[in-house]
Amino acid sequence: MHSVRLMSALCARIQCTSPARCGALAQLQLRQYAAEKCDSVIKGVVVGVYAKEGDRPPKMTSSGEKFDDRVQGKITELIRETGLKGELGKGRVFMNVDAEFRAVAVVGLGQEGVGFNDLEMIDEGMENARVAAGVGARALQLQGCTDVFVDSMEYAEQAAEGSALAIYRYNTNRRRRDRTHIPKLELYDSPDSDAWTRGLFKAESQNLARRLADTPANQMTPSIFAQSTVDALCPCGISVEVRGMDWIESKNLSSFLMVAKGSCEPPVILEISYCGTAPEDKPILLLGKGLTFNSGGLCLRPKNCLSMYRGCMAGAASCVGVIRAAAALSLPVNVTAVLPLCENMASGMGAKPGDIVSLLNGKTLGFVDVSKAGVVAMADPLLYAQTTFKPRMVVDVATVGYSVCPALGGAAAGIFSNSNFVYKQFEKAGGLTGDRVWRLPLWRYYKELISPNETFDISNRGRGPASSCIAAAVLHELVPCVDWAHLDIRNVGMLTRYNPLPYLLKDRMTGRPTRTIVQFLFQMACPDRK
Repeated sequence: MHSVRLMSALCARIQCTSPARCGALAQLQLRQYAAEKCDSVIKGVVVGVYAKEGDRPPKMTSSGEKFDDRVQGKITELIRETGLKGELGKGRVFMNVDAEFRAVAVVGLGQEGVGFNDLEMIDEGMENARVAAGVGARALQLQGCTDVFVDSMEYAEQAAEGSALAIYRYNTNRRRRDRTHIPKLELYDSPDSDAWTRGLFKAESQNLARRLADTPANQMTPSIFAQSTVDALCPCGISVEVRGMDWIESKNLSSFLMVAKGSCEPPVILEISYCGTAPEDKPILLLGKGLTFNSGGLCLRPKNCLSMYRGCMAGAASCVGVIRAAAALSLPVNVTAVLPLCENMASGMGAKPGDIVSLLNGKTLGFVDVSKAGVVAMADPLLYAQTTFKPRMVVDVATVGYSVCPALGGAAAGIFSNSNFVYKQFEKAGGLTGDRVWRLPLWRYYKELISPNETFDISNRGRGPASSCIAAAVLHELVPCVDWAHLDIRNVGMLTRYNPLPYLLKDRMTGRPTRTIVQFLFQMACPDRK
């Protein structure tokens, strides 16, 4: 269990070491994937095979062919004998084929030479490499391999992402002897080590978000989340400021406090700054919803699914992962994140349905449905962050509306934006990372649903079933004149129940869409690079 050291020193500005250290440190951490030291080293290798076309038999990748030559054609013979056809994500594990590698996973990559699919809005070549590498690495993990070498499959970065995401496990609360061992990953037979390392950095940032979101609420309170963020980002030279109750009250962040006051856990607001270019350049602002547990308050949620609402801080967790990846990759962009962290609990101190709060912009917000606390907790922090940091762009990440779940399932995050350019950049980023976004409407129609009567200016619930669109309309009222995107990750950032991505785990937190936001930041920082 994490120790909490939020003393007065943490409430001041925390600036640690040089950002240049982050790459070396992250690389060291990434290459030490083993959860515990093993007495013996068991090596395995993952190689890819393309699907057969017509009369042509399945074709191995270039690295696979070299390995096949190394073992005198045994892999080709085994592929023929077992009837492998190279179908995506399907393969076999062969034992004792090579003296050095005890296990060899041969995994299908699908058709050779596929690229971007406009209808699917995804680069299939990249995604196929993630799937094949992830399936192979996980198979060797379950075979007890301590060191897994992965074929680049012509996409070293994506192979690293898929394999590192697939072998990750949240094991902290299991007995050590019952934990699934996490092997060390290495690139097999490819000179593209830089791309491989980039992929590991991105996957590790998503795994960090997965760990934060999957941790039980009693072990990831606002204070513990703040300490975990300091521990994760401080060695990368990132500035972290931990703001406590006195500061929050002095800034009149009333909407946030209205949600937080129902819990005994003290609220915290984190201000995180990564400076990748000239300090005077305007930053991109990230705002992540950080309800470390959302019981629904007095509008209590059903008991059968209550435990999953520990993941209501998935937006804040993703922002932490994004900034860590930005520092590890040395992205030439300034990024500031504001993370309001609290619990929404039912108590005598909690907000009551129908309560009204005055926001920093002078408007009043009606807290009609206490279970929909996300936009209320984000309202004043969002206004404060725009005034304080004067960003060139705002991206908020939150689990707010249930309607995005039946609308999109786990296929894509819902995105709302007042800028076609910003949306197009996110669409492109999602296509490259395999973690897609889908634009939902931000029409005046929905704004009319959040002003139902004369008692207050904005309702947190509005009228009708379009909860995601209504929540976006509330947030849009708070972002008057800057490019803005709202990512509703209620369906992808929490538990994956149906058809999870092959390199993620069913019924576990996903850390999505961390890599898509990282890719978006790269596109903003380097618009001329493809």
